[in-house]
Amino acid sequence: MLTKLKKIINLPLSRKLQFISHTYHKLKTQTFYKLMFQSMGKKSMIKKPLLLTFEFISVGDRVIIWDDARIEGIHYYAGKTFNPHIVLEDGVSLQQRCHITAADTLVIGKNTMISFDVSIQDTDHEYENLSMPIGNQPLRVKKTSIGENCFIGSGAKIQAGTILGRHCVVGTNAVVRGTFPDYSVIVGVPAKIVKRYDEVSRKWKKTNSKGEFLDEI
Repeated sequence: MLTKLKKIINLPLSRKLQFISHTYHKLKTQTFYKLMFQSMGKKSMIKKPLLLTFEFISVGDRVIIWDDARIEGIHYYAGKTFNPHIVLEDGVSLQQRCHITAADTLVIGKNTMISFDVSIQDTDHEYENLSMPIGNQPLRVKKTSIGENCFIGSGAKIQAGTILGRHCVVGTNAVVRGTFPDYSVIVGVPAKIVKRYDEVSRKWKKTNSKGEFLDEI
C-alpha cells in the first residue's frame, strides 16, 4: 500500500488528475452502474457514455469504456422484436466514441482492445422497397463476434456477419465483413487478410487475398 502511494505521489500532475478521475468512475461503475447491467465484473470502469442500454449488456472484469461510447441493444425495430445481448469479456477496452449495436448476441472476446471511432454492428437495413425510406425498413441480423486478444484500429467498421478469430489485427479505417481465421492482419476497403501467423513454422507470413500463405516475411 505504501509503495503504491509513493508511486501516485511521484506522478506528474496530469497523471494524478487522471488517477483521481479513474478512481471516481470506477467507484461509480461498481456502485451505480452495477445495479443496472445484466452483469458487471470487478475493477471495470465506465467514464461518460453517450448511450448504454444497460439491460442488454454484460461486462466482465477490468473492462474500460471511455467517453462518448454508444453501446445499444436493439430490442424492437420496424415492427419486429429482437433479443439482444452484448457481451464485453474480461479485459476489453473501448476507447472514445465507439459505437456498438446488436439485435442478437454479440461477444467481444477477452483482452481485445478497440480504438477510437470504431463501429461494430450485427444488423443491416433492408433497402429493396423503393416506396419506403431505408431507415424505416426491416433489419437483417447476421451473427457477428470478435475473438480474444484482438486489436481493432481507429475508425474501423466491423459490419454485420463478421467473425474475427483470436489475436486478429484490424487496420485503421478498414471496412470489414466476412469470416477471418485466428492470427490474421486485416486491412483495406473492403478489408482483406495481408498477413497471418503460421503455427507450423511459428512465423508471421504474407498471404494472398484468400489468406493463403505466400513467402515468409
